[in-house]
Amino acid sequence: MQHNSESMLKKDIGTIVAMSIVIGSVIGSGIFMKPGKVIVASGDSTMALWAWVLGGIITLASGLTIVELATQIPKTGGLYVYLEEVYGKLWGYLCGWVQTLIYGPAIIAALGLYFGSLVAHFFGWGPEAKMYVGLSAIIFLAIVNSIGTKYGGFVQTLATAGKLIPIALIAIFGIWQGDGQILNMTSGVTEKTGMAAAILATLWAYDGWLLVGFVAGEMKNPAKILPRAIIIGLSIVTVAYLSVNIAMMHVLPAAEIARLGENAAGTAATILFGGIGGKLISIGIMVSIFGCLNGKILTFPRVPLAMAERGQLPFSRLLAQVQPKLGTPIFATLSQVVIAVVMMFVADSERLSDIAIFAIYVFYIFAFVAVFLLRKKNSAASRIYSVPGYPIIPLVAIVGSVFIIVSTIFDNPTDTLFALLITVIGLPVYWVLNRKTMASANQEG
Repeated sequence: MQHNSESMLKKDIGTIVAMSIVIGSVIGSGIFMKPGKVIVASGDSTMALWAWVLGGIITLASGLTIVELATQIPKTGGLYVYLEEVYGKLWGYLCGWVQTLIYGPAIIAALGLYFGSLVAHFFGWGPEAKMYVGLSAIIFLAIVNSIGTKYGGFVQTLATAGKLIPIALIAIFGIWQGDGQILNMTSGVTEKTGMAAAILATLWAYDGWLLVGFVAGEMKNPAKILPRAIIIGLSIVTVAYLSVNIAMMHVLPAAEIARLGENAAGTAATILFGGIGGKLISIGIMVSIFGCLNGKILTFPRVPLAMAERGQLPFSRLLAQVQPKLGTPIFATLSQVVIAVVMMFVADSERLSDIAIFAIYVFYIFAFVAVFLLRKKNSAASRIYSVPGYPIIPLVAIVGSVFIIVSTIFDNPTDTLFALLITVIGLPVYWVLNRKTMASANQEG
């Protein structure tokens, strides 16, 4: 499946297509789910808007930096492969371990809960319904993607339109018709967790930029097209996110957005477009999140599949199986879904999304530093792409990410220690599995 799509795309991806890949892979649920959380964390509407700007800057610097790594290491597997190549097998393994046990399942679980919450709110069901709806959506999409990737791809295409329409309508009509005060409006909540927590919440909305690197080998002129696609694509995303936030603040007081949380966008749409219009926009938002969830269930199992093929996970023989008739990694998909379902019962969507972003940013920092290490190691080699504004841009990515990680450890020690504990548990597992692999290799030898 993957080899086909790669050979088809290798002809020539231009700026427009590359840009749409950037925008499509980033915009998902965050813009509809996080405005309330960002306002609560930052304390008022002005600081909330700054959090969205700073989140955009960190993401832009991160995207521009990671692509140099992707072009230097043109192998499939993303972050997991980059770290393995630069730091050795153990670091690549730990990254894959965290993606398999925390990042992937936590994102699937959070999206399931967000989707369940919106559906329950839409139909006027009680809060307990959100869990059942979320679980049903995850199980349904896991089955769809296990039957065949083409069905998952169809859901994806449908959802792309679903997410752009509500963003455009809320942004345009909210700014045009709203008359509320935008700046310096308090969140109405006495305990604010600070700017780091606010930026962390925006980074959930900006996450997905790592996919940008996968497009590098599919262009005739990546040195020109890639930076252009990333800068324009992520700038459009940032402007879209700021516009939606300004529009919502124009329609609803900041304290009301904070109180409504994930239902704020739907409420703003109802005020702007009346009952039926609001419902249509709400359906668009639900389609967007459903598509986002589908995309994650389609792609995340590839990490445990790749690790299992190398014998790097418990039950590797089972997880590495691809169903011969359907051509899908059923057991790898099942592993992600089972962990996600457990997570849904032990934590809420906000905590899960924060844990996911914290866990992955620890490894992003290593990837950003790797750019400096590779330049030193391959100083004579020519590059098809170099980070513009080196070393400033990679340093912005590193400093921004370190600020988020350190602040999150202080703000939320319980969840961050949980994430770090799961990471550390990976070490003995790695050593045991490595010993087994060595022993079987010796026997065969």
